[in-house]
Amino acid sequence: MQNLLRRSLIALAICLGAVLVCISGLNRPTAFFVDRHHLDQVKVLHWLTYPPPELQTWSPLILTALALRRTWGPWSRWQKALFVASVSLIVTDQFRVCLGDVCGRYWPETWFENNPSLIGNGTYGFHPFERGDDLGSFPSGHAARILSFVVVWIMVMPRTRVISAIISVAMLVSLVLMNYHFVSDVIAGAFLGAIIAAYAVHLASFPCHAEPSSVAIGES
Repeated sequence: MQNLLRRSLIALAICLGAVLVCISGLNRPTAFFVDRHHLDQVKVLHWLTYPPPELQTWSPLILTALALRRTWGPWSRWQKALFVASVSLIVTDQFRVCLGDVCGRYWPETWFENNPSLIGNGTYGFHPFERGDDLGSFPSGHAARILSFVVVWIMVMPRTRVISAIISVAMLVSLVLMNYHFVSDVIAGAFLGAIIAAYAVHLASFPCHAEPSSVAIGES
């Protein structure tokens, strides 16, 4: 646990540095570039943003089904991985809501009820401890959900690492190219999801260096 905490603090420092760089010089040019070139009109990018909230919606049912399955015997490795990933996603999203209220960040684009935004009316910045749907851009909930689920699979199911990484990166990039989030929002959300996933795997006592496809997992 101490090694994980040490790595987490190092990752946090790197994340904060990247976020500050983006806030000071990268966020606004990127958002204006996306708007100027109408990249948010590319349908495939829009489709890539669908899975994270849908997965969150179905996570409670997945957990219920796996809990019932557990009454008939130990889980297989992939079943326990799915359980841990679903718990990680739910916890991450609630944590993200708390941080969103603390940070109070405006969105890049106006999406609903004329919300203030950089593209809509030039509004850019943070309003700490102010709550509302128009102040929830940082950290990105989509990015947090993606990494909270996928990082569990990357750690526990090594054979899925390449495809998981490709899908995750595509989804993260789509959030920026749709002007759903600033680059800094996506970085912070991805960090949040990845850290919670790492701790979820650790607390679940997963042996992450092996992937026995036929061995059942008896831990709860």
